[in-house]
Parts: sequence; C-alpha cells; structure tokens
Amino acid sequence: MRKILFLICILGISCASLAQTDQASWAKLSALRQGQKIQVVDVTSKKHSGVFSSVSDTSISYKENATDQTTERRDVRSVKLMEHSHRLRNTLIGAGVGAGAGAGITAAAWEDHGFLGSKGAGAAVGAVIGGISGAIIGSLLPSHSTIYSAGSH
Repeated sequence: MRKILFLICILGISCASLAQTDQASWAKLSALRQGQKIQVVDVTSKKHSGVFSSVSDTSISYKENATDQTTERRDVRSVKLMEHSHRLRNTLIGAGVGAGAGAGITAAAWEDHGFLGSKGAGAAVGAVIGGISGAIIGSLLPSHSTIYSAGSH
C-alpha cells in the first residue's frame, strides 16, 4: 500500500509541475522575431500559418498569404514556431530507444534454447521490432515548439 501511495504522490507532483509551466504566458511571444514562421490556432481550431509581424498585450499580427492578419489574444488557442522541424531527429531517437528496450526485454524473457536459438538471437529480434515501433512513435511526436498555449491558464 505504501508503494502505491508513493507512486501516486510522485505522479501527482509531476502533473502539478507540468501545470505550473509558463507556457501560457503571452509575454513569451515577445521573444519572436519579425519574419519567423508561425502557426496561430484560434479558438475554433482553425490553423493560420504565416510570418510573424508583431505582438501587443491584446493581439498578435502576422502575414498570411501576403495579407496582414491580426488575431485578438482572447481568440488565440496556441502559437507554434514552425521552424526547425525535428521529425528526423525524433524518429532516430525513437528507433534507438525502441531497439534498446526491445533487445533488453526479449533477451531477459528469451529462453536459451527457443525456436530461434540463444538469447542473442532473441535480443536481435526484439531490437528490430522495438526499433521499428520506436521509429514510428518518434515520427509521430510533435516537431514544432509551442510558444503560447491558452489551455494552460
């Protein structure tokens, strides 16, 4: 029972620390430079991609399809910086982690004289399966950083 209570406390602390992140701070948008590619998602979940122009306490301005746009702060759900996609990096990291985990798990669970042979063969099979699974998961991870999110208020 103590272990379950301890686990609940640890999970609760980590969830509380996530809730306290400063991601909701509109002031973070002032760090954007004019000309950076951004994506503004409004409260109706419509995505607007464009080039950042300016930000004030009440709105964000950007150029979308050569047209100046301004979205009021109350209408903004999130703002993402669309530069530096890390999809390939995330895919490779996922493949590496998956391969290592798959190899370790199957080597530990593999019977020494299984249908493919030794624990080494089992580790190789697990590495391939885990690597493919990890690469798929890594490629699906978000690849653009969120600068502002209204959902964190």
